[in-house]
Amino acid sequence: MANRSGSADLPLHGGRVPAWLAGRMARLGAVMTQAIVHHYGRDEFLRRLSNPFWFQSFGAVMGMDWHSSGITTSVVGALKRGLAPLSGELGLTVCGGRGAQSRKTPGELLDFGERAGLDGAALGAASRLIAKVDSAAVQDGFELYLHGFVVAEDGKWAVVQQGMNGERRQARRYHWLSEGLENFVDAPHAAIEGRGAGEIVNLTDRRAEASRRAQLDLLGAMAPDAIAAQALAITGGDRPAPPAPQLSLPHLVMPGHHDVRPENLVARRLQGAIAAAAERGPKDFSDLLATPGVGARTVRALAMVAEVVHGAPCRFSDPARFSFAHGGKDRNPFPVPTRVYDETIRVMKAAVDAAKLGQDEKLGAIRRLDAEQRKLERAVDGPPVEAVLEEERRASPDYGGRSVFGWEAQSNSSITRRSPSTITRRSLMTAYS
Repeated sequence: MANRSGSADLPLHGGRVPAWLAGRMARLGAVMTQAIVHHYGRDEFLRRLSNPFWFQSFGAVMGMDWHSSGITTSVVGALKRGLAPLSGELGLTVCGGRGAQSRKTPGELLDFGERAGLDGAALGAASRLIAKVDSAAVQDGFELYLHGFVVAEDGKWAVVQQGMNGERRQARRYHWLSEGLENFVDAPHAAIEGRGAGEIVNLTDRRAEASRRAQLDLLGAMAPDAIAAQALAITGGDRPAPPAPQLSLPHLVMPGHHDVRPENLVARRLQGAIAAAAERGPKDFSDLLATPGVGARTVRALAMVAEVVHGAPCRFSDPARFSFAHGGKDRNPFPVPTRVYDETIRVMKAAVDAAKLGQDEKLGAIRRLDAEQRKLERAVDGPPVEAVLEEERRASPDYGGRSVFGWEAQSNSSITRRSPSTITRRSLMTAYS
């Protein structure tokens, strides 16, 4: 039986993803999906989509705002665009989306069913039921506005949908997975993300089975007016009934502040990625990193991409850390380094294309990069998070730094800036001293 795995606070942010970032997110999301499916299969990719911690990290490594509700919309949109031309190869299709796109999900599933030889009507019914459960059966004050349905050609699926509470400026994301699901009304969630908005009426919890039966019995035995009269008598007129005790769930709290602070991430993990970039880069990526001055920085981004592809669930407890791969569109933690981003995509695509031909050496090198950073983080000490942020912002113009505010301008201080490899050398000397 699939169970709810947790919740998280997602600040509600508006705005749109600029075209220059949306295209890159679609390309990186597609090539990372190819790598995951190559190594672990489609089922594992669907499982990861149902993990709220992994999903937030996936969005952060693609350059979206690391903590906001916008990650949900942008990741679902990026996957829908990026995987569309690969649906035949991967056997995966993304349906739905935000607003009006979400209402097209049943029709898109019908079309998919015809192509894949599946019962598209049944998939559409599942889509509608999922939306009903999270909007009616789980009465938590959040109105659904996004519904993404990722389905495989064998009929397995994962659903990510999100609701908002405009008054509280909060969002809640819900994750579903078809694996092990027996019915839609008895603890069906793989996960729920979002900050608590008061007492929640969750009729899908298996502990509410008696309540569901009692409600049906009550509707059959009494007229609506009689039920209302009894409710008023119990609550004492307009006074609300005492709240029922709620069982707390593990949840990821995404803070409201925009900047990334040291307490938002596990510093030694970031330091391990920096050290691994210097240790593994010259050995494994010399034939792929052809851009002077950017290559070493790209290996650091690749180390974080590799972790999203290969990491165990416990590695995603600090999604903010993955924003150090490609920054964020609002300049937090730093502007998106577009040259690094493009080189990351190029290296990943070259590795995936080679793997399709049976040559796994390049994808293997990326996997070793992940293993190397986990090994080094046990010994490395430094640089501090503040120093990494300072260096990234100083180097941003050289890396093609860009945000929704425009390109980063070259400053006079950048002429005497330290080499981008200074931090890496210091961390390695500390690690091996």
